[in-house]
Amino acid sequence: MTTFFILLISFVATLVRSTFGFGESLIAVPLFILFLPIEVSVPLSVLLSVLIALIVVIQDHSKIHFQSAKWLILYAIPGIPVGLVLLLFASNFWIELLLGILLISYSLYSLLAKEKSIQATNDRSGLFICGFLSGVLGGAYGINGPPLVVYGKLQRWSANQFRATLQAYFFVASTVSIIGYACKGLITSNVGVNFLYAVPAAVPAIFLGRYLNGRLGNRAFYKYVYIGLFLIGIFLLARICPFSS
Repeated sequence: MTTFFILLISFVATLVRSTFGFGESLIAVPLFILFLPIEVSVPLSVLLSVLIALIVVIQDHSKIHFQSAKWLILYAIPGIPVGLVLLLFASNFWIELLLGILLISYSLYSLLAKEKSIQATNDRSGLFICGFLSGVLGGAYGINGPPLVVYGKLQRWSANQFRATLQAYFFVASTVSIIGYACKGLITSNVGVNFLYAVPAAVPAIFLGRYLNGRLGNRAFYKYVYIGLFLIGIFLLARICPFSS
């Protein structure tokens, strides 16, 4: 039964990531830890991230904004240690409360406000802010996606471009994480075996996600992305709710 649920969780999480470009860790890790130790669940989720990103990059390399991906990665690097400091020393309650409220507010505004014509911009300051914040949130909570959504919208990326460019970013970020886990001895035989179980479920989900992404118009795509951000905000607030403990 454990193997069945690993397959099911891997399929659903990969489908979400392949369709929208991000979000699988928020599904995979909380569900994996119901069946596996957390020291297995987290590396397993990151290995899946590398696999998804690799296949998508190979599939859709022509749609990647490599310049944007490069600078987002470079600007994320100094943000990662800031996120780790927040994780170690700051109050989780207040950070998750603030982040949850911000995500819910931004997603509701984007969903309900009348859509305005936004001129695509190559402003380096916006690139730095979004890249740096993605590093901070990734280092602290593994939630790199929200600042990248903002940048993709500002750049007026299509659904295909958004999905492909984020995978170039995640491929590098997740590979670095895997190297770190390996150095810490967290890539164990147990992780490897469960990853091999997950691959047959993840691969078809990647191709199905690509198909669904291609079927979504840009407006519908961003609508679902904002709904995803809203749910992330709810998830963060639920984690600090006293009734959740």
